[in-house]
Amino acid sequence: MRKLFVIGIGAGDPDQVTMQAVAALRQVDVFFVIGKGERKRELADVRAAILAAHVQRPYAVVTIADPPRERIVPDAAEYREVVADWHERRAALLEEAFARAEGVGAILVWGDPALYDSTLRMVHRVAERGVVRFDYEVIPGITSAQALAARHRIVLHDIGEPVHITTGRRLREEGVAAGQPTVVMLDGECSFTQVPGDDLHIWWGAYLGMPDEILIEGPLRQVEQRIVRCRNEVRERKGWIFEIYLLRRR
Repeated sequence: MRKLFVIGIGAGDPDQVTMQAVAALRQVDVFFVIGKGERKRELADVRAAILAAHVQRPYAVVTIADPPRERIVPDAAEYREVVADWHERRAALLEEAFARAEGVGAILVWGDPALYDSTLRMVHRVAERGVVRFDYEVIPGITSAQALAARHRIVLHDIGEPVHITTGRRLREEGVAAGQPTVVMLDGECSFTQVPGDDLHIWWGAYLGMPDEILIEGPLRQVEQRIVRCRNEVRERKGWIFEIYLLRRR
Protein backbone atom coordinates (compact mmCIF):
# COMPACT_ATOMS: atom_id res chain seq x y z
CA MET A 1 0.00 0.00 0.00
CA ARG A 2 1.35 3.40 -0.99
CA LYS A 3 1.65 6.46 1.27
CA LEU A 4 0.38 10.01 0.76
CA PHE A 5 1.06 12.99 3.02
CA VAL A 6 -1.29 15.97 3.17
CA ILE A 7 0.94 18.68 4.62
CA GLY A 8 -0.13 22.08 5.93
CA ILE A 9 2.56 24.64 5.12
CA GLY A 10 1.22 27.75 6.86
CA ALA A 11 -0.32 30.99 5.65
CA GLY A 12 2.50 32.18 3.42
CA ASP A 13 5.64 32.59 5.50
CA PRO A 14 8.11 29.74 4.76
CA ASP A 15 9.26 29.96 8.39
CA GLN A 16 5.82 28.74 9.48
CA VAL A 17 6.57 25.22 8.22
CA THR A 18 6.70 23.01 11.31
CA MET A 19 9.38 20.48 12.19
CA GLN A 20 6.77 17.73 11.76
CA ALA A 21 6.08 19.00 8.25
CA VAL A 22 9.79 19.08 7.44
CA ALA A 23 10.17 15.47 8.60
CA ALA A 24 7.31 14.46 6.29
CA LEU A 25 8.68 16.48 3.35
CA ARG A 26 11.94 14.55 3.57
CA GLN A 27 10.14 11.24 3.00
CA VAL A 28 8.42 12.29 -0.22
CA ASP A 29 9.29 11.13 -3.74
CA VAL A 30 6.65 13.09 -5.68
CA PHE A 31 4.74 16.26 -4.84
CA PHE A 32 1.32 16.83 -6.42
CA VAL A 33 0.58 20.51 -7.03
CA ILE A 34 -2.78 21.83 -8.20
CA GLY A 35 -1.83 24.63 -10.57
CA LYS A 36 -3.61 27.98 -10.28
CA GLY A 37 -2.35 29.54 -13.50
CA GLU A 38 0.43 31.96 -14.30
CA ARG A 39 -1.16 34.91 -12.48
CA LYS A 40 -0.87 32.98 -9.19
CA ARG A 41 2.70 31.90 -9.86
CA GLU A 42 3.75 33.28 -6.46
CA LEU A 43 1.88 30.45 -4.73
CA ALA A 44 3.92 27.88 -6.65
CA ASP A 45 7.10 29.86 -5.96
CA VAL A 46 6.54 29.71 -2.19
CA ARG A 47 6.07 25.94 -2.37
CA ALA A 48 9.23 25.63 -4.47
CA ALA A 49 11.19 27.69 -1.93
CA ILE A 50 9.97 25.46 0.90
CA LEU A 51 11.09 22.33 -0.93
CA ALA A 52 14.45 23.84 -1.83
CA ALA A 53 15.06 24.82 1.79
CA HIS A 54 14.06 21.55 3.43
CA VAL A 55 14.40 18.65 0.97
CA GLN A 56 17.84 17.46 -0.09
CA ARG A 57 16.86 14.15 -1.71
CA PRO A 58 15.71 13.88 -5.35
CA TYR A 59 11.97 14.40 -5.89
CA ALA A 60 9.49 15.00 -8.69
CA VAL A 61 6.76 17.62 -8.96
CA VAL A 62 3.54 16.76 -10.80
CA THR A 63 1.33 19.75 -11.64
CA ILE A 64 -2.41 19.17 -11.95
CA ALA A 65 -4.41 21.86 -13.76
CA ASP A 66 -7.19 23.08 -11.49
CA PRO A 67 -10.55 22.52 -13.26
CA PRO A 68 -12.68 25.67 -13.59
CA ARG A 69 -15.84 26.20 -11.58
CA GLU A 70 -18.67 28.72 -11.51
CA ARG A 71 -17.81 31.53 -9.07
CA ILE A 72 -21.14 33.37 -9.00
CA VAL A 73 -23.98 31.13 -7.85
CA PRO A 74 -27.39 32.55 -6.86
CA ASP A 75 -28.28 30.39 -3.85
CA ALA A 76 -26.60 28.22 -1.19
CA ALA A 77 -28.02 24.89 -2.41
CA GLU A 78 -26.77 25.42 -5.95
CA TYR A 79 -23.43 26.64 -4.61
CA ARG A 80 -22.94 23.35 -2.72
CA GLU A 81 -23.75 21.39 -5.89
CA VAL A 82 -21.26 23.41 -7.93
CA VAL A 83 -18.51 22.93 -5.34
CA ALA A 84 -19.24 19.19 -4.98
CA ASP A 85 -18.92 18.77 -8.75
CA TRP A 86 -15.66 20.73 -8.71
CA HIS A 87 -14.29 18.51 -5.92
CA GLU A 88 -15.23 15.41 -7.91
CA ARG A 89 -13.38 16.62 -11.01
CA ARG A 90 -10.35 17.53 -8.88
CA ALA A 91 -10.39 14.07 -7.30
CA ALA A 92 -10.46 12.40 -10.71
CA LEU A 93 -7.39 14.37 -11.82
CA LEU A 94 -5.51 13.51 -8.62
CA GLU A 95 -6.41 9.85 -8.96
CA GLU A 96 -5.06 9.80 -12.51
CA ALA A 97 -1.81 11.53 -11.49
CA PHE A 98 -1.36 9.38 -8.39
CA ALA A 99 -1.88 6.17 -10.40
CA ARG A 100 0.98 7.11 -12.74
CA ALA A 101 3.46 8.20 -10.06
CA GLU A 102 5.67 5.98 -7.93
CA GLY A 103 6.83 6.16 -4.31
CA VAL A 104 5.63 8.33 -1.42
CA GLY A 105 3.44 11.25 -2.49
CA ALA A 106 2.46 14.53 -0.88
CA ILE A 107 0.14 17.48 -1.39
CA LEU A 108 1.19 20.80 0.13
CA VAL A 109 -1.79 22.70 1.53
CA TRP A 110 -1.83 26.44 2.14
CA GLY A 111 -2.64 27.01 5.83
CA ASP A 112 -4.10 23.90 7.44
CA PRO A 113 -5.93 21.05 5.64
CA ALA A 114 -8.76 21.12 8.19
CA LEU A 115 -9.92 24.71 7.64
CA TYR A 116 -11.69 25.84 4.45
CA ASP A 117 -9.65 23.66 2.14
CA SER A 118 -10.94 20.97 -0.22
CA THR A 119 -7.83 18.75 -0.35
CA LEU A 120 -8.94 16.19 2.23
CA ARG A 121 -12.38 15.85 0.65
CA MET A 122 -10.64 15.19 -2.65
CA VAL A 123 -8.31 12.60 -1.07
CA HIS A 124 -11.27 10.91 0.64
CA ARG A 125 -13.01 10.52 -2.72
CA VAL A 126 -9.94 8.94 -4.29
CA ALA A 127 -9.50 6.55 -1.35
CA GLU A 128 -13.18 5.52 -1.38
CA ARG A 129 -13.11 4.62 -5.08
CA GLY A 130 -10.26 2.18 -4.44
CA VAL A 131 -8.68 2.46 -7.89
CA VAL A 132 -5.40 3.42 -6.22
CA ARG A 133 -4.73 1.77 -2.85
CA PHE A 134 -2.94 4.04 -0.43
CA ASP A 135 -2.78 5.21 3.17
CA TYR A 136 -2.55 8.90 4.00
CA GLU A 137 -1.36 11.04 6.90
CA VAL A 138 -2.33 14.64 7.64
CA ILE A 139 0.25 17.10 8.96
CA PRO A 140 -1.33 20.24 10.48
CA GLY A 141 -0.20 23.74 9.55
CA ILE A 142 -0.55 27.28 10.88
CA THR A 143 -3.86 28.72 9.71
CA SER A 144 -4.43 32.19 8.31
CA ALA A 145 -6.63 32.87 11.37
CA GLN A 146 -3.66 32.23 13.64
CA ALA A 147 -1.39 34.31 11.41
CA LEU A 148 -3.89 37.19 11.41
CA ALA A 149 -4.08 37.21 15.21
CA ALA A 150 -0.31 37.05 15.54
CA ARG A 151 0.35 39.87 13.09
CA HIS A 152 -2.25 42.14 14.73
CA ARG A 153 -1.10 40.99 18.22
CA ILE A 154 -4.63 40.16 19.35
CA VAL A 155 -6.65 37.31 20.85
CA LEU A 156 -9.47 36.21 18.56
CA HIS A 157 -12.09 35.82 21.30
CA ASP A 158 -13.06 37.38 24.62
CA ILE A 159 -12.31 35.60 27.90
CA GLY A 160 -14.12 32.26 27.96
CA GLU A 161 -16.20 33.20 24.91
CA PRO A 162 -16.56 31.54 21.47
CA VAL A 163 -15.22 32.78 18.16
CA HIS A 164 -17.19 32.22 14.96
CA ILE A 165 -15.38 31.30 11.73
CA THR A 166 -17.40 31.77 8.56
CA THR A 167 -17.35 32.86 4.91
CA GLY A 168 -18.19 36.11 3.20
CA ARG A 169 -21.36 34.54 1.77
CA ARG A 170 -22.58 33.52 5.25
CA LEU A 171 -21.59 36.86 6.76
CA ARG A 172 -23.86 38.64 4.27
CA GLU A 173 -26.71 36.29 5.20
CA GLU A 174 -26.25 36.16 8.97
CA GLY A 175 -24.27 39.21 10.04
CA VAL A 176 -22.20 39.38 13.23
CA ALA A 177 -23.83 38.08 16.41
CA ALA A 178 -23.57 40.18 19.56
CA GLY A 179 -20.73 39.04 21.79
CA GLN A 180 -19.38 36.66 19.16
CA PRO A 181 -16.22 37.79 17.33
CA THR A 182 -16.33 36.59 13.72
CA VAL A 183 -13.41 35.50 11.56
CA VAL A 184 -14.27 35.76 7.87
CA MET A 185 -12.57 33.80 5.09
CA LEU A 186 -13.29 33.29 1.37
CA ASP A 187 -14.76 36.76 0.92
CA GLY A 188 -14.45 38.00 -2.64
CA GLU A 189 -17.12 40.69 -2.33
CA CYS A 190 -16.02 42.87 0.61
CA SER A 191 -18.96 41.57 2.63
CA PHE A 192 -17.91 43.67 5.64
CA THR A 193 -19.33 46.69 3.80
CA GLN A 194 -22.79 45.08 3.89
CA VAL A 195 -22.86 44.41 7.64
CA PRO A 196 -24.92 47.03 9.51
CA GLY A 197 -23.79 48.73 12.69
CA ASP A 198 -21.47 51.50 13.86
CA ASP A 199 -19.98 49.48 16.72
CA LEU A 200 -17.87 47.04 14.69
CA HIS A 201 -14.08 46.89 14.70
CA ILE A 202 -12.11 45.12 11.98
CA TRP A 203 -8.67 43.54 11.87
CA TRP A 204 -7.92 42.80 8.18
CA GLY A 205 -4.93 41.12 6.58
CA ALA A 206 -3.89 40.09 3.07
CA TYR A 207 -0.93 38.02 1.82
CA LEU A 208 -0.10 37.17 5.43
CA GLY A 209 3.53 36.17 5.86
CA MET A 210 4.46 37.11 2.31
CA PRO A 211 6.59 40.08 1.18
CA ASP A 212 3.45 41.97 0.09
CA GLU A 213 1.64 41.50 3.42
CA ILE A 214 -0.93 44.22 4.18
CA LEU A 215 -2.53 44.90 7.58
CA ILE A 216 -5.36 47.37 8.28
CA GLU A 217 -7.18 47.76 11.60
CA GLY A 218 -9.72 50.17 13.02
CA PRO A 219 -13.42 50.99 13.46
CA LEU A 220 -15.12 49.34 10.49
CA ARG A 221 -17.03 52.34 9.20
CA GLN A 222 -13.85 54.45 9.29
CA VAL A 223 -11.54 52.04 7.45
CA GLU A 224 -13.83 49.94 5.22
CA GLN A 225 -13.37 52.07 2.08
CA ARG A 226 -9.62 52.14 2.65
CA ILE A 227 -9.64 48.33 2.70
CA VAL A 228 -11.79 48.17 -0.44
CA ARG A 229 -9.47 50.51 -2.36
CA CYS A 230 -6.36 48.69 -1.13
CA ARG A 231 -7.59 45.18 -1.98
CA ASN A 232 -8.87 46.25 -5.41
CA GLU A 233 -5.53 47.85 -6.22
CA VAL A 234 -3.37 44.90 -5.19
CA ARG A 235 -5.71 42.32 -6.69
CA GLU A 236 -5.61 44.15 -10.02
CA ARG A 237 -1.83 44.34 -9.88
CA LYS A 238 -1.16 40.77 -8.74
CA GLY A 239 -4.17 38.97 -10.24
CA TRP A 240 -5.13 37.26 -6.96
CA ILE A 241 -5.57 37.94 -3.27
CA PHE A 242 -5.60 35.89 -0.07
CA GLU A 243 -7.31 37.82 2.72
CA ILE A 244 -8.94 37.22 6.08
CA TYR A 245 -10.38 39.46 8.77
CA LEU A 246 -11.85 39.55 12.24
CA LEU A 247 -14.98 41.53 13.11
CA ARG A 248 -15.85 42.29 16.72
CA ARG A 249 -18.53 44.52 18.23
CA ARG A 250 -17.17 47.09 20.65
